[in-house]
Amino acid sequence: MDTYDIRKVIHYYYTKIQETNHPYYWYCLAETQSRAGLTNEALQTIDNALSFPNPYPSKQELLGMQLNLQTVLSREMNLNRTVIVTSKQGDIDGDGTKDNVFLTANKTPDSPFWRNLTLVIQNGRTNQYEQVPMKNNAGYNPTLILGDFTGNKGDDILVVIDTGGSGGSVYAYVFSYLNGQLMTIFNSDTFNETFKYDVNYANQYKVKLNSYYLKERYILDLTYKDKEYLSEIYNKDGVLKAPIEGWVNPLSGLYPVDYNRDGIYELESYQRIAGRYNADSLGFVQTVLKWNGEAFAPDRQNVAILGGGI
Repeated sequence: MDTYDIRKVIHYYYTKIQETNHPYYWYCLAETQSRAGLTNEALQTIDNALSFPNPYPSKQELLGMQLNLQTVLSREMNLNRTVIVTSKQGDIDGDGTKDNVFLTANKTPDSPFWRNLTLVIQNGRTNQYEQVPMKNNAGYNPTLILGDFTGNKGDDILVVIDTGGSGGSVYAYVFSYLNGQLMTIFNSDTFNETFKYDVNYANQYKVKLNSYYLKERYILDLTYKDKEYLSEIYNKDGVLKAPIEGWVNPLSGLYPVDYNRDGIYELESYQRIAGRYNADSLGFVQTVLKWNGEAFAPDRQNVAILGGGI
């Protein structure tokens, strides 16, 4: 039933109520409003229906409808209510005064999923609020970390959000006050577009991983894999039965580490290497990123492989 038809039906029941005030039409009106998603209106109609000494179809059924609609209304309110997910304090703009930093979002009922994640900064000196939207603003386990990533003596802001995807990827942003303005100085989309790889199985139980951005090659040894895994891929003489390509997943972890112990954090990024399928994990590409005054640039890169039983 389209919107026009629903309006016609509701108008019809309103007219019958004015003519007869019969409990049956109050019930029909409430049911139609409920189907149309007019939850508040339906609850008001049920209140009117319950005022009759002998409501239709019964008091018990109307109370059941009321309870169901109240549950729906509660979920709608929770869905639209913005709450503070996490908060930190730090001197974001470097003026010597602590600022309040929040991540706000809308909670999904009966789920750990968050929508409309927004960074909010309350200036400690002026008490004014600044809202900073993020392109990828929905996910799980949103995390807020403050620290000096740029050497500007202020607290920069790291936001990490789990996507919930099968590859274990994350959305990540770093914000910093530069030249008096809050700027995005790292985002995972740009990182994923920059750091590209190809992964190819090779003879003699090897996997070759080429890192295009850094122009480096890594050789992974698969001999730690069990015999069943290897026999599916290789002949007895270690020659591939058929070409196999793997891949490197998008950013799956970003961690602040002060390698130089100078009070300035580097960023250590992780990208999971997949073999024949996503659950066939071969290891991780680990890239340490360091602020060079203009951007986070790779300081070094390694590949860590998974161990096998002895």
